[in-house]
Amino acid sequence: MINSNTIKSIQERMALDVPVGKLDETTVRRLWWAALDTLQDEILSKIDVKGGIWLASPLPALYEPKLLESMKGWVWSPEGLETSRFTNIGLLPPTRSRSFNNQALKDSSSFKRLPLRLEDGNDPLLIIITSEVQVLLALQGQSGERNLLMRNDKDTVQDVLKMISLRLEEEDFPESLDLRKALQSIRPIDISNDLDRVFWPLVSEKLAGFAPSLNIQTLPDRSNLENISNINQGQISLLEAITHEVRTPLATIRTLVRSLLRRNDITNEVLTRLKQIDSECNEQIDRFGLIFKAAELERNQSSHAGLARTDLGNMIEIMYPVWSKQLERRGLELKLEIAPDLPQVLSDSEQLELMLGGLIDRNSRGLKSGGSLILELSPAGHRLKLQIICKSANIQLKGMDKNQTNADLGPVVSWNPSTGSLQLSQAATQRLLASLGGIATDRREKGLTVFFPVAN
Repeated sequence: MINSNTIKSIQERMALDVPVGKLDETTVRRLWWAALDTLQDEILSKIDVKGGIWLASPLPALYEPKLLESMKGWVWSPEGLETSRFTNIGLLPPTRSRSFNNQALKDSSSFKRLPLRLEDGNDPLLIIITSEVQVLLALQGQSGERNLLMRNDKDTVQDVLKMISLRLEEEDFPESLDLRKALQSIRPIDISNDLDRVFWPLVSEKLAGFAPSLNIQTLPDRSNLENISNINQGQISLLEAITHEVRTPLATIRTLVRSLLRRNDITNEVLTRLKQIDSECNEQIDRFGLIFKAAELERNQSSHAGLARTDLGNMIEIMYPVWSKQLERRGLELKLEIAPDLPQVLSDSEQLELMLGGLIDRNSRGLKSGGSLILELSPAGHRLKLQIICKSANIQLKGMDKNQTNADLGPVVSWNPSTGSLQLSQAATQRLLASLGGIATDRREKGLTVFFPVAN
């Protein structure tokens, strides 16, 4: 038995008798995301969890509200993390609408926060113990030899729980007593190896559904967290100021143009030009308004505020003439494929309309004249699936042009050097959609797909 009681030593105990990994950091992080989703969405959600414990490091990797309410938790996290502007720091699935909120480390009542030591390392750990499911998850290994560990055998579970109990005795004795009481309250614990047979096939399915282009962030060195936070806050403040300075004169120009459009003494040629100016002002005001919303969301880390029943199909049909005219000016065609009798979804109708316009603009930037954009809306179980497909004049492209190379300019916007286009970054787009109830994936073979929950 390993004597040290650091998080790293716990992970080393879990790695006993497990072959050395052969994965890189990007691959192993995706496996971690898939494992978290699988455990919570496909396994624990299928049983009636009443009581139990969970322990995690360096973030509260348990995010299902029902599980948080019914289980007692402990989280080892670094000092200063709650002041950073990282939404998930590569340890939680970034496409999840339930992504980690920095406020959770400050005021959550669903778990007890404990200090993470320097010798603990930053590799994630999640332990779940209920009467029916006992599972230990962790990432472990050196660079190029990374591995996702999943252990649920009796010896490993007992050894790890003993190590954690000894650690709690060292740093917070009352908490060690609480842990023992919590474990006693869920007895008898039926430890079974059967979970192994179910877990890995489900993880494979989840992994296949992740976007290959999702950015991977690692946990920053805790000594740099404050500096990184200050830099991000400065970038966001600058971005908010720029969007304001752009939108204000555009709004003034639009007002003057519309006053001219009411006159009767202008020629048809001038009328056409004024309408073009008005349309361009509208597009840019909406585009920078969306960037401002994304910056505001990044600053406040809010989510799911004011969601209500929304007729998504009807919204798309109403906005079709507006979006179609925007694309026509660039020689593009917009096509709709909407299934009949679709249920309503839960979202924010006003913000969703702006967001959909931004998605159409973002996904059509790589198309040349003669291309088309297809919006498909169809049922998908308890959700509606919105898919955006780009089709050039000669070949079909799924989602955005994959040959475009975008450079992220901070946490909110990205820039395409080849087109000069400034737009929302992929991560910011996913966060905005999550705040509107949507879960987005962007896969080469299926394009940009957004799932919205059906309103009950």
